[in-house]
Amino acid sequence: MQALRFAPVRNDPAALAQYGALFAACFPGTDKFTPAYLDWLYVANPDGAAVGYDAWDGERLAAHYVCVPARAWIEGQEVRVLLSLNTATHPDYQGKGLFTRLAAMTYEAGLENGFDGCYGVANANSTPGFVRKLGFQLVRPLEARVGLGALRHAPKPAASALSFERRWSPEALAWRCANPHNRVYRGHSGSRLQFHAAAEKGVPAYAELDKASVDVQLDGRDPSAFPLRLFIGLAPDATSNYWNYASIPQRLRPSPLNLIWRAFNGRVPQLDPARIQFTFLDFDAY
Repeated sequence: MQALRFAPVRNDPAALAQYGALFAACFPGTDKFTPAYLDWLYVANPDGAAVGYDAWDGERLAAHYVCVPARAWIEGQEVRVLLSLNTATHPDYQGKGLFTRLAAMTYEAGLENGFDGCYGVANANSTPGFVRKLGFQLVRPLEARVGLGALRHAPKPAASALSFERRWSPEALAWRCANPHNRVYRGHSGSRLQFHAAAEKGVPAYAELDKASVDVQLDGRDPSAFPLRLFIGLAPDATSNYWNYASIPQRLRPSPLNLIWRAFNGRVPQLDPARIQFTFLDFDAY
């Protein structure tokens, strides 16, 4: 193996094909990382093209790490953030600390390009590495609940009163719902928009947004056709009410999921776990 070369990720079709091949080698049996999916995720995002770094051994892709841009309300400020997503190291190059190096370069590039921080959702295995090696805050484990019908939370506080809430423009929300691997369907009930997507064992993932907060075109598919729903996310402690949603026991979850955050500057160094608004729309589980 010659000395590895590190370079920013590329978004041309040839590069996307190489990324897809790396994911296939690292995650056999996964059909998610098609050219259409990677183009949607890396290129078509209205909030900006993917940010990340690759490690190359000559012409061979050894490792890859990508974040995608987003906007969020954080402690009353609308800021640009990154969402930590795809990471893969070819089996021949594992155990060499490549992910840590790629992540450090990615976050430095994020700071230089005006992003305020990076958030993500990490499982039980990856959370310690993000916290110990990369300086992330473990904000809080996500709620994982199954219930019937709409959520019964009290009205959500204004974004200015929250520590974190993803800021969805109509364009960004339409893009998110157009995921070619798993489309998100949109309906409404009263003052709330309702979203659902295919998830575990036929129970759809479910989320709600205030109708007044974003203008989105509905597709006419009635979420009430799926009375049993899966909620993965967080609601502010002061307004959360899960009386009709039961917590999934830890032993039945594939892996606990944790919200993590790393600031790139001193504007918002930590998030308050009690004031978080977060749904499956805000990360890439489904």
